[in-house]
Amino acid sequence: MNTDNELLKNLDKLHTTELGVLRIKRNLSLDIDTNDVIEWCKTKINSDNAIITRSGKNWYVNVDNCIITVNSYSYTIITAHKKKID
Repeated sequence: MNTDNELLKNLDKLHTTELGVLRIKRNLSLDIDTNDVIEWCKTKINSDNAIITRSGKNWYVNVDNCIITVNSYSYTIITAHKKKID
């Protein structure tokens, strides 16, 4: 895990929209409360096996067969989806 990563340094700023919560819950088949979606994402992003990359304006976190997309400027969780298995 890269502790110098800007995303990890700013986990406290992580948030999402109402639609983002619905999208994440639907895409990952999560059955949890709204606030728990953000905490769930924070836990995944902060895990030792998370691979964090940045491409353009977004961070992509590849962890536990899912990919979480976070805007690198606003720290908004845009979406999360299950990783496609080839």
